[in-house]
Amino acid sequence: MRYLKAGYSPEQIAGTLAAVHPDLPSLQVSHETIYTAIYAMPRGELRTEVIGWLRFGHAKRRPRVRGEDRRGKIPDMVSIHDRPPEIEERLVPGHWEGDLIKGAYNRSAVGTLVERTTLFTVLARMDSRIGREGLRSCAQPDRGQKRLSMTYDQGREMAAHQKLTFDTGVKVYFADPHSPWQRGINENTNGLLRQYLPKGSDLSGFAQDELDEIAWKLNTRPRKSLGFKCPAELFTPDAFDFKQHHAALFALGA
Repeated sequence: MRYLKAGYSPEQIAGTLAAVHPDLPSLQVSHETIYTAIYAMPRGELRTEVIGWLRFGHAKRRPRVRGEDRRGKIPDMVSIHDRPPEIEERLVPGHWEGDLIKGAYNRSAVGTLVERTTLFTVLARMDSRIGREGLRSCAQPDRGQKRLSMTYDQGREMAAHQKLTFDTGVKVYFADPHSPWQRGINENTNGLLRQYLPKGSDLSGFAQDELDEIAWKLNTRPRKSLGFKCPAELFTPDAFDFKQHHAALFALGA
């Protein structure tokens, strides 16, 4: 009880007892046994108090099958491990990594796409966390931009990935569960975007033109990993002149 009251989880308690009493099995217990004992207590004030000491404080035990993702299976997923070599090697523009930036309490979100070779970023307003239209518009080729494939996590917002491919021609590959490093370019970009889309804020208030402006700021910013060229310069070389853009910045500041 003292361990629980001090904020230890049942797993931490089990590990502590094994470390403190390595030669006394009678003073050791598994974390599953601790959970079972807690939830087997008679209903009443004491049981409620003890459950309240647990991290999540659920009134009923929620079993978790080890190694499985509980968000539900997405039909006909194509694994990231089946991506062709040209995507892995980042030699050809047009292959993207996608994700959601989530707002306060996961009640709002912004769709993000980052091109793997040039780091060009596109943002899309999402009417809801599982809004397919936002992702569809995000993946839709525009102004000659190449959209050949997208690598995404296994979030349920991509459950209709086959329709997205049918609508846009963009092939969708899925990263392994709980493996954000497999979409490291997107993860890094999302970190940069937090300057404009802070954690804990309501993202539903951003209009699409505001998101376009934020993406443009990122796309016209020189990046060390690109030899201090900017994503727009590499992704749309015929439509963007960095020298003119740089001169315009100085003119605005004059």
